[in-house]
Amino acid sequence: MASPRTVTVVALSVALGLFFVFMGTIKLTPRLSKDAYSEMKRAYKSYVRALPLLKKMGINSILLRKSIGALEVVCGIVMTLVPGRPKDVANFFLLLLVLAVLFFHQLVGDPLKRYAHALVFGILLTCRLLIARKPEDRSSEKKPSPPPGQAGNVGNAEEQSSLYEKAPQGKMKLS
Repeated sequence: MASPRTVTVVALSVALGLFFVFMGTIKLTPRLSKDAYSEMKRAYKSYVRALPLLKKMGINSILLRKSIGALEVVCGIVMTLVPGRPKDVANFFLLLLVLAVLFFHQLVGDPLKRYAHALVFGILLTCRLLIARKPEDRSSEKKPSPPPGQAGNVGNAEEQSSLYEKAPQGKMKLS
């Protein structure tokens, strides 16, 4: 049976992967939701307007939106389907992307309700990465049992009774 840690990492990987595939697809095409696609176009125009450095680098709102959307789709697919270390790399890229999006939201002065989902998914990505990268806990596996006759060995009834007999007996005063 899989450990709870493994189940948690797999569940987070699949859920986060599917979410980012969905969000990336919304940034790339209006097929899923025309309203959400239009809102993304408007938002990315405001991000580029608020950060003139992007314009100087030759990055317009369309290029920014489509590159972020494509990165979300690719990393989401990796998080959902690819086993092993690539999931952690995709997780890291998505975390960087979420931080950039949070920066953009702050830059244009969006209210919290507009970027609360980014905060939540950033926290989830961080948790998934920390859980996945944490080394296995070896102390919960088989511990060597102490040699017979020591206090830690309570499995043998004969030894328990002999320990009781060896214990100092005192007189109890009843009044």
